[in-house]
Amino acid sequence: MSAAAGGPLRMLVWALIAAGAFLLLTLGTFWLAVRPPRLVVPLTPADVGLRVEDVTVRAADGVSLAGWLALRPGAPAVVLLHGYPAEKADLLPLAAVLHKHFSVLLMDLRYFGRSGGHATTLGVRERDDLRAALDLLATRGAGPIGVFGFSLGGAIALTTAAEDARIRAVVAYAPFADLLDLAREVYAHFWVLREPLVQAMRCWGRIVLGVDLTRPSPAEAAKRLSIPVLVVHSRRDEQIPFSHAERLRKALASNAQARVELLDAGRHGETGAEFDERVLAFFQAHLR
Repeated sequence: MSAAAGGPLRMLVWALIAAGAFLLLTLGTFWLAVRPPRLVVPLTPADVGLRVEDVTVRAADGVSLAGWLALRPGAPAVVLLHGYPAEKADLLPLAAVLHKHFSVLLMDLRYFGRSGGHATTLGVRERDDLRAALDLLATRGAGPIGVFGFSLGGAIALTTAAEDARIRAVVAYAPFADLLDLAREVYAHFWVLREPLVQAMRCWGRIVLGVDLTRPSPAEAAKRLSIPVLVVHSRRDEQIPFSHAERLRKALASNAQARVELLDAGRHGETGAEFDERVLAFFQAHLR
């Protein structure tokens, strides 16, 4: 083979190697997003003085979802959804405060905690999972139902509430407004590869999980909400920029029963007793 012919061939080989490396990079980032290392929270219901019943909810696609149910007969109920990549135990302190007046159901989102599922779908199939949890509460005679969600859990609460009228009120702490925008922010350090990585994530979601992980967005869903909604977000949140709260504020602008509160301090997930009491007061005002 002549040297002249070898040049284009080497270029083709290197191009194929580069394409293969990029493909592996996109698959690796996708896999890490939907199968992240799970955070174990060393807290039990007894640690916060809460007596619970272990319950299992069967998702629409057959996945087994683990939950803790603390009933208060005749009272309204609040479902609590944790953040990514935690588990239901993370919300036990808030659940103990809410149980003063409400039945509470803490759920492990699919793949996390003690729930089944090979991967998280970042809010897509989790909407059906929340509806299955509402079905469980209906069989236990729960009154009006509200949902509290942190981060990913808050995004799930907003999108599901736009589709299921059984959810009468929502508190969402540090939810993302649009996963597509959040992915662009997370991959910003990849510079020119950012958008290809984001679009590859969507493609892998369709190929591996059969869903578009980025749709529907919480911001799109929020435009359709007319129920009481409280969105709380810190300006110092290092994981989900407070610009997401501003976008949700615009989406909720036509809802007279919605408000967005921006905190001046606090990292992602940092709350205290004052926050828990504020959530309790919100649900007391709107779940009757």
